[in-house]
Amino acid sequence: MKELYGKKLGMTQYFNEDGTVVPVTVIEAYPMTVVAKKTTDKEGYNAIVVGFGDIKENKVNKPQKGIFTKAGVPVKKYLKEIKVENTDEYEIGSTITLEVLTAGDRVDAHGVSKGKGFAGVIKRYGLHRGPTTHGSNYHRRPGSMGAGTNPGRVFKNKKLAGHMGHVNRTALNLEVVKVDVEKNAVLVKGSIPGAKNSVVNLTSSVK
Repeated sequence: MKELYGKKLGMTQYFNEDGTVVPVTVIEAYPMTVVAKKTTDKEGYNAIVVGFGDIKENKVNKPQKGIFTKAGVPVKKYLKEIKVENTDEYEIGSTITLEVLTAGDRVDAHGVSKGKGFAGVIKRYGLHRGPTTHGSNYHRRPGSMGAGTNPGRVFKNKKLAGHMGHVNRTALNLEVVKVDVEKNAVLVKGSIPGAKNSVVNLTSSVK
C-alpha cells in the first residue's frame, strides 16, 4: 500500500516528450516521520503513526508533544495514521519520502473540498429560478415545500439552502505523471479536491 501526504500547490501544464500537454496538479510531498506503531495485538489493526509539517514546539499541545517526546523525534504539525500489513518493516524515527511513488502509478486523491459558506438552492443544487416579472417576489427561493394538511411537514432530504462545500472528497484512479525528488514535488494528472495549500492524501488506487 503506497500512501503519501502533501500540500496542494495548484495546477499547471506538463509537456510530454511527444509534445502533448497534460493538465496536472502539483503536490509538495511532506517527508513523513514514523512516530508510533499500532499492532493487531493491542489496537486490533496494524498501522503506523506519521508526523509531518514543520511547527514551533510551543504551538503543540501537551498530549501531542508527549507522543513526539516518547518517539524521540522533533514535533510536527500533523499526525496521521497509515495502515500497513507489517509494522516490523518500519522503525520509529525513520522517514518516508515521496520516493514511494513512481511515474505511471495510479492513485486516489483525498482532500477537503473548497468551502463556499451558506448557499441558496440555485447555487447549491442548480434549481431553476422563479419568474422575475409581473410582481413576482419569488426569484431564487426553493419553491413548494409539499402538501399542506397531510403530511403537514417537510420531507427529509428536500433540497434546501445550507452549508456548501468543505467536505471530504476523493478523486479516483488518477495517474502520477512525474515524481521530482529534487523539488520534493509530485505531478498528478487532472484536478484533485481541496484549496491551494490544503493537505491532501494520495493512496494506491482501489479501482
